[in-house]
Amino acid sequence: MSTGTALAVDPHVVTCTLAPRFESVRTARDFTRSALQRWSLTELFDDVALVASELVTNALRHAIGARPDASGCARGEFDFPTQQAPDGRLPIRISLVHRALQVVCAVSDPSSTGPVAREADFVAESGRGLHLVESFSHSWGWHPLGSGKVVWAVFEAAPATGAGFDGQVEVGGRHRRSA
Repeated sequence: MSTGTALAVDPHVVTCTLAPRFESVRTARDFTRSALQRWSLTELFDDVALVASELVTNALRHAIGARPDASGCARGEFDFPTQQAPDGRLPIRISLVHRALQVVCAVSDPSSTGPVAREADFVAESGRGLHLVESFSHSWGWHPLGSGKVVWAVFEAAPATGAGFDGQVEVGGRHRRSA
């Protein structure tokens, strides 16, 4: 469940503020499906939804941590802002941007600590998320914000047939990462 979806003035930029619950991962996937359908890019859904799920999960797990709400809310709810707090903390937001032949999925959170891909333990239940992000996106990275960070992934869309493309546009492979 999101705390609210805001569509920007630009129809190719959409943002959703997510509630501080692990159920927000599903909200992020639903939001992704809706945006990609609106842009007629449903062929990207599986890859973008998987990456969005991983980035939102990482934001919930690492940016918020397991800090239960002091009011005694149910497990999985956190003392986390949905608006910018007086101390500058930002909520988790997912944004999708469609420009030319690319879609960018960006997740912002209040932690200033950048993501680090680690060697996954074969028996561990976690630790593979950034490897999936790297495998299913064209490229990914992160940037610090004033009070937090944004982690982003880029996806290449195939050119629309009959949209003025001469067929010579090279679309990067989904398993490549830019240097």
